[in-house]
Amino acid sequence: MTYSADRIHEEVAYVAYHFHWSLDDILDMEHAVRLRYVREIAAINTRLTEER
Repeated sequence: MTYSADRIHEEVAYVAYHFHWSLDDILDMEHAVRLRYVREIAAINTRLTEER
């Protein structure tokens, strides 16, 4: 399975924005691992929004 460059950029930007990790560190992750972080960040953001 392949992923578009736009999708990869979105994932990298999302993780980098929230965790402040370097581009190289994020790109070195397997896609499944990076996607797991994306999902976890989204869940955290959802919980924080719901608590307001």
